[in-house]
Amino acid sequence: MRRWTNRPAAWGLHEARYRYQSFALGQPTMLGYSLDSEAYFDRLRDELARINHAQLRQLADLIYAAWDEGRFVFFFGNGGSAAAASHLAEDLGKNCIPQTGRPRRLKVMSLTDNAPWITALGNDLGYDRIFVEQLAQYGSPGDVAVAISGSGNSPNVLAAVQWANENGLLTVGVTGYDGGKLKAMARYSLHVPLDDMAMVESIHLCLAHWLVDDLYARINCCGRYAE
Repeated sequence: MRRWTNRPAAWGLHEARYRYQSFALGQPTMLGYSLDSEAYFDRLRDELARINHAQLRQLADLIYAAWDEGRFVFFFGNGGSAAAASHLAEDLGKNCIPQTGRPRRLKVMSLTDNAPWITALGNDLGYDRIFVEQLAQYGSPGDVAVAISGSGNSPNVLAAVQWANENGLLTVGVTGYDGGKLKAMARYSLHVPLDDMAMVESIHLCLAHWLVDDLYARINCCGRYAE
């Protein structure tokens, strides 16, 4: 069987290797390989119950503060985490349009969406530069940089977080497994301690949707934030 970990780094393997390496060695670790649907979703429920709500609320506060202060929020990641970055940026931008006459909008951007720029950076400078160069273009001190990485070890994500730390951005690592290097490098953390990439990604998206709802309620003074 082909070893996926030998594919080029440009395929985003630093995320995918945790999903495929054990399978290639004949030792599958994905929960869906061995659990039927009932057991799988029982496990998902249990993992959701373990969420660190203090970390989640902290990220919500950072996003709200960025809206309140007119700062940018950037999301980025590889593979499924790239999809999550795009999804979260879209939801925060579209679903949090103020309905109360407040003119301010959240300045939010996913660094995974501009394919021509990403491929130009990857081709000319290296795949490890695709996020950091975009942050250098748009980022300013006080902005929020949210790095999503199941493994926490993707070189292009770490490079961007290092630059952001050095240039006054507020960095958040959204991780799985043991958190990798990202968990220690980022100033703030939202960690899902689970060794299954697919379920980690599912939980990340679930948390993302709560973040969107929370920001909407805050800026529109509704729900639990009703005045």
